[in-house]
Amino acid sequence: MISERQERPLGFRERWGVRLHLWICVSCRGFERQMTLMRQALRELGKRAEDVDDSSELPPEVRERIRKALAERCDCKHDHAD
Repeated sequence: MISERQERPLGFRERWGVRLHLWICVSCRGFERQMTLMRQALRELGKRAEDVDDSSELPPEVRERIRKALAERCDCKHDHAD
């Protein structure tokens, strides 16, 4: 239910059930803290991803070299499979 309540609003009984359970269960309180930290970290990561400068794209010649190297590597694997 801890995970579920991060995805959707819980009903009255569900909310109280979670609250009561968290009151007595140390493990689930720890899990709730971990989930909260993960959500915060993912939000921060998302913000940083938005700030990435797309102008740092690889030049076409570098991309072509990588493509050729990957193609050669793939062809090599197929030759040995026969």
